[in-house]
Amino acid sequence: METKIPPPIVTLVFGLSIYFSRGIFPVVEFQYAFYLGIFLLLSGFSILVSAVSLFRKDKTTVNPLSPEQATKLVTDGIFKYSRNPMYLGMAVVLSSIAVFFNLLGGIILIAVFCAYITRFQIIPEERAMRDLFSDDFDKYIKETRRWV
Repeated sequence: METKIPPPIVTLVFGLSIYFSRGIFPVVEFQYAFYLGIFLLLSGFSILVSAVSLFRKDKTTVNPLSPEQATKLVTDGIFKYSRNPMYLGMAVVLSSIAVFFNLLGGIILIAVFCAYITRFQIIPEERAMRDLFSDDFDKYIKETRRWV
């Protein structure tokens, strides 16, 4: 792997960055922001829980730092719609933090988060999955988008 930083730690750092950079960006307030923030928070956690539960059900590793330990290519459930629903869930949780505390800064930092996770986590994971599951993984890539 090209990174040794667990993605939940990366998400925490970006969440804190969104929160603590709020003084740098203009405040954007809008009606129903609280409800949108709650919806995004619950949606993000639901996506994460759904993905983790499928990994557990199929008895394969959830550890993103050791994708070579995967025993099965999970392609059902939420994995039909996103090859990386755990990272998608993390991005949605970050979106809720942005809505609550720093919309403009959050948009920028979430884009950086997605670029970072793609470069240092997803691409190396895809190489490992291709080594483990070759043709099945190539077929999966053609049928399912990386994020959504």
